[in-house]
Amino acid sequence: MTDEPQPRPSAPNRRGLLTAAIGGGVAVGLAGGVALAAGPKAPVIQITGRQRFRDKVVLITGATSGIGAAAARMFAAEGAKVGFCGRREERGRQVEAEISAAGNIARYIRADVRIADDVQRFVDQVTDGFGGLDVCFNNAGITIEKPLHEYSVAEWDDVVNTDLRGVFLALKYEVPHLIARGGGVVVVTSSSNAIATGPKRSAYSAAKRGLVGLVQSAAQDYAAHNIRINALIPGTTDTELVRRAAGMLDVPDPVWEAAAVVWAKANIPVARRMATADEIAAFALTLASDEFAYMNGAQMVIDGGKTAHAG
Repeated sequence: MTDEPQPRPSAPNRRGLLTAAIGGGVAVGLAGGVALAAGPKAPVIQITGRQRFRDKVVLITGATSGIGAAAARMFAAEGAKVGFCGRREERGRQVEAEISAAGNIARYIRADVRIADDVQRFVDQVTDGFGGLDVCFNNAGITIEKPLHEYSVAEWDDVVNTDLRGVFLALKYEVPHLIARGGGVVVVTSSSNAIATGPKRSAYSAAKRGLVGLVQSAAQDYAAHNIRINALIPGTTDTELVRRAAGMLDVPDPVWEAAAVVWAKANIPVARRMATADEIAAFALTLASDEFAYMNGAQMVIDGGKTAHAG
């Protein structure tokens, strides 16, 4: 789940409950100054000084906002040299500048993970510029939500080519550099929709479930080269991707926040809130660290209990 632009759904989707929450009185309450019942508060994730990635080269796809951008900041704060990509150049330059202003090292390179030449150029520029490759966070993804028969072929291909084929391309060009390095770690962002999904998400769910199989097989391909590959399975995260899918990208922030509280209470019955991008990014760093050398080919769920309830 990341930050790439995409068409809005043509019909209401499961996350349409967010929009429905406005019609149900959230916006009226806000306008009238009525205090709304607050949801559980997310913890503030502090960027640590642990330096688990000092002098390591970290590559991230889909990092101009959301989970990817949060991870780029965290990896850099822990000593990594970070190369990251995304399609939106202005946003990429902004994230790069924020990391540099904090005294850390990052380089934004515009690349589209659907295009093989872009991915190869991106990976080669990161490894050539920083002198190798140690960690990859293959995170780029989009969603378009509508009933299966209403997808155009182009829309279906856009989701699958970004979310699934994009990870294949990233690994294809990353792995030779990791082998040359003597090993490394890859974290792939899947989704809780790979485990339990809903209507109007057939393209997204197919791609994200496909990533689990890809990780399981690829981990076996490269274990002998000291390369670990694991899947990160986040639940619904308060990012631009989710807000766009709900059709609420342009509403005022207080309206979005209030609607998100209503939706989370109804749809995430264990945590009763969405994750923050920082929470998911912090888990990605943990999976990428040297602290879990025995973990390989795994699917690590961080979804606030969404799939536990669904099961």
